[in-house]
Amino acid sequence: MILKPTRLLIAMTAMAAAPVVFAQNVATVNGKPIPAAKVDQVVKQVVAQGRATDSPQLRELIKKDLIGREVLIQEADKQGVGARPDVKAAIDNARQSIIINAMLADYVKKNPVKDAEIKAEYDKAKAQAPEKEYHARHILVEKEDEAKAIIAKLKGGAKFEELAKQGKDGTAQNGGDLGWADPRGFVPEFSKAMTSLQKGAITDTPVKTQFGYHVIKLEDVRPVQVPPLDQVKQQVAESLQQKKLAEFRESLMKKAKIQ
Repeated sequence: MILKPTRLLIAMTAMAAAPVVFAQNVATVNGKPIPAAKVDQVVKQVVAQGRATDSPQLRELIKKDLIGREVLIQEADKQGVGARPDVKAAIDNARQSIIINAMLADYVKKNPVKDAEIKAEYDKAKAQAPEKEYHARHILVEKEDEAKAIIAKLKGGAKFEELAKQGKDGTAQNGGDLGWADPRGFVPEFSKAMTSLQKGAITDTPVKTQFGYHVIKLEDVRPVQVPPLDQVKQQVAESLQQKKLAEFRESLMKKAKIQ
């Protein structure tokens, strides 16, 4: 004889099952559950990004944040915010970005930068590096007469850093300091005048470029010290990775039928 379960037995069974159901959710907001798996997912992301380590405190913070977000999204839904054209467009853009970034991340995993590529790129950059780098200051003015007047004052004993405040570019308030630089980074006229100076010397005549008239002082010169590969390996790898991604994108653009 098979007995039908009594109401008491059904209630006891439901009570026994309740903790299991409850454990699957960390909270409910107006009847909408927030799964514990969601907290696990966010914790995993935060830890993977190196922003924190897994802990009860972190999980509690994430739980509170998820609850707050759920409260806000429910209110936004009530107000119909998600149906607005501008919001729909923003959601579509965000969706595209997420999917594209995921695809590119997969491409990077399938096409990693190899050590041989890093070594070849490093050797190429090392071979192209200049022998010397220069530390110079300059004063940039609009008119040649202004530059000549500044040179006269410098020859009379005026301090370069003080007169540099008359300059019209961003280095004026920093005494005209251009820092250490590869001479190839300057326009040809400036570079030629700067590299022809002796240490501590100032140009005798204004140097004309597309920017105006320069008075240049050479502070110092030193041999270029190329850092060893192990110190810049990560930077080189990242640069090559970005290059590969750009080439991948370009290849897709060429295959696409664009009208």
